[in-house]
Amino acid sequence: QGHSQIFLQATLAVSLGSVSYWKVNLLPMENITAVLGHSVTFRCPLNHSTPVERVYIQRVINDKEEVFINGFYRGQPLPVSPEYQNRTKVNEMELSMEMRNISVSDEGLYKCLVFINNKPEISKFLLKVTAEYSVPTITKDCNKPGDGGAGKSCQLSCSAVGGYPQSTVRWTGLNQSLTNVIYNRSSADNESKTWTINQTIVHNCNQPTNISCAVGGSVSHTITICKCIFYLIFIVYLTKFC
Repeated sequence: QGHSQIFLQATLAVSLGSVSYWKVNLLPMENITAVLGHSVTFRCPLNHSTPVERVYIQRVINDKEEVFINGFYRGQPLPVSPEYQNRTKVNEMELSMEMRNISVSDEGLYKCLVFINNKPEISKFLLKVTAEYSVPTITKDCNKPGDGGAGKSCQLSCSAVGGYPQSTVRWTGLNQSLTNVIYNRSSADNESKTWTINQTIVHNCNQPTNISCAVGGSVSHTITICKCIFYLIFIVYLTKFC
């Protein structure tokens, strides 16, 4: 393992020297989207008639530091850091790397360096991670009596969990001029970095309304608020017959 690390460091040192010496062919950056917990494939340029000597796939940290992830040199695999050892795999024929079990912390900029005749061709990838929010929970608490008829108001809450990136609550069916936000909170899980979104509003009723709420791409079921309540009144006349 020690010899492998020395070899890797020496190889990367040669690579850096090569990159600074030769004119680099820098390709346009590619945007990639991956789903949390799933896999993503980084595909380096494959339009080469000359055999590829080596391929390095690296992550760019803070726009300057580059961390080696995986690759090969003259057909031989290079040692991989423990963080990526069990979840990355290089395909030498396709010049690609699969990364499994994607987490939010994997978001960021990546580079693929392909060397032919010791000349580098660099492609960049910007990885974005997404996670679908749960179906939002929508609740209502309307003034009594009834369900918040004309002149009344309803307190409405919407919440969803487990999504990424951070999103907001969107209401459908409400007149915004009759609505006030009284609670709005977003929080990220310390471990998974996914978000929980909560919002509570007060809606002043003016007519019966079907409403729903959405967070990210997830939409709640539809509920009806501000329904009119009808009362049936019986009037009894008492007549005295003599």
